[in-house]
Amino acid sequence: MDATVLSTALPVLAHDLGVSPIALKLALTAYVVGLGVFIPICGWVADRCGSLSVFRAAIAVFLLGSVLCGICNSLPQLVVARFIQGLGGAMMVPVGRIIIFRSVPRSDFIAAIGYLSIPGLFGPVIGPPLGGFITTYFHWRWIFFINVPIGLLGMVLASRFIENRHEEDPGPLDLLGLLFSAIGSACLMLGLSLLGGELVPEWTALGMIALGALALWGYRQHVLRMRQRGDLPLLDLSLLRIPTLQASVLGGSLFRVGLGALPFLLPLALQEGLGMSAFASGSITCASAFGGLFMKSLAARVLTRYGFRTTLIYNAIFSGIAIAACGLFTPNTPHWVLLAVVLLGGFFPALQFTSLNSIAYADIPSRDVGRATSLASVVQQLSLGMGVTIAGLTLELSHNLQGHTGIVPSDFWPAFLVIGLFPVASTLLTRQLHPRAGDSLYR
Repeated sequence: MDATVLSTALPVLAHDLGVSPIALKLALTAYVVGLGVFIPICGWVADRCGSLSVFRAAIAVFLLGSVLCGICNSLPQLVVARFIQGLGGAMMVPVGRIIIFRSVPRSDFIAAIGYLSIPGLFGPVIGPPLGGFITTYFHWRWIFFINVPIGLLGMVLASRFIENRHEEDPGPLDLLGLLFSAIGSACLMLGLSLLGGELVPEWTALGMIALGALALWGYRQHVLRMRQRGDLPLLDLSLLRIPTLQASVLGGSLFRVGLGALPFLLPLALQEGLGMSAFASGSITCASAFGGLFMKSLAARVLTRYGFRTTLIYNAIFSGIAIAACGLFTPNTPHWVLLAVVLLGGFFPALQFTSLNSIAYADIPSRDVGRATSLASVVQQLSLGMGVTIAGLTLELSHNLQGHTGIVPSDFWPAFLVIGLFPVASTLLTRQLHPRAGDSLYR
C-alpha cells in the first residue's frame, strides 16, 4: 500500500517541494537503492538471528523511515527518508518467502505463494484511491503517517504467528562482497536517476554510474576468487546455472523493468497528462489491483493446465501489450476504456509474478533457500527501480524533443511503449525452459 499510495501523490508532492514531477523518480529509486544495499544479507541475517527477529526489526526500521518521510520539507530529505524505508523493506519480502518455504511442503508451494500474494494485493487496491483521497482532501504527509498503526499491528501479529527459526551454522558473512555489491548497486541506480536532473551536475551523475559499474565488476572478481578458495559468496551467482532459477531471476528482471515503471508513470499520465485530480487518478489506477486479485484465484489452475513455460511466454506478451496500450490514453478517452486497459494491466502481471516467484524454488535444495532468495530479491528490486529510471529518462527525453512547455499527453506514449517492450523481451529467456520445468510444484 505504501508504494501505491505514494504514486498518486507525486504531482502534488512535487509542487509542494518545488521540483518537477519527473524529478521525483529519485524518491522512488532511493527506496529501491535501500533494498538493493541490504537485501544481499537478508538470507544470512535471517539464518543467524531468526526469521521473526529480523521481520520485526525490518518493520520497525520501515516505520522510522515513514515518519521521516512525513516530516520532510525538501527532495534531498525525502530521498534520505525513502532510503531508510528501503532498509526496512529489504528484509520483509525476502524473509517472508523464506518463512513460507520452510513452513509448507514443496507440493503446496504454489498455493502458499498465492495465499501470501492475495492479502498483498489489497494494498494496491486500497492505496491509489486512499492516496488520492488523502492528497486531495487532507495533506500528502498523512500517506506516510498511516504506516505507523499498520506497522505496529504487523509487529504484534508477527510475534504471535511466526516461529523464530534459524540455521545452526549459517557460515561467515562476506563483508567484502557486501561492500562491493552495496556500492555498485547504489551508485549505479542513483547515478542513472540523477541523469538529466537539476540536483547535481551531469558529470557527477556519470561519475556515480562509472563507480557503480566498477564496483560491480569488482564484485564479480571477488566471487571468482572466493570460488577458487571454496568459499560461499554473499550473492552466489553460480545458482543461476539452475535453469528454473535463471528464468525466474533474469527473465523476471526484464519483466519487472516494465512493471516497475507503472506506479510512477501511470499516475503522472492521468494527472499531468489528462488533468485528473489525485483522487480520480487513484480510482483508475487501483483497477490494476482488481485485475490482479481476480487472476490470483486462477493462477494454480492455469499453471496446472498449461505449465510454467507456456504460461510465462504468452502471458509476458499480453502484459507488454497492456502496458503499451496505456500510452494511447487521451483526454477524450472514455473512462470505461481507461478502466479496462488498466484492469488488464494488473490481470496478466499477477499471473506472471506468481509463476516467476514459484518456479524460482522448483529445483533449489533447502540449504540454498536463503542464498537463492537473497540473489533473486536483489535482482528483482533493482529491476523494479530500473523501470522507474528508464521510464523517467524516456519521458524526459520525449518531453524535451517535442519542445512542450508543460507535460502533455503526447509526451507519455514513447515511455509506455519502451517499458512495454521489456516484458516481451523476457520471453527470450523463459522460452529456453524445458516444457515440463517446474512440474514438481503441482504434480
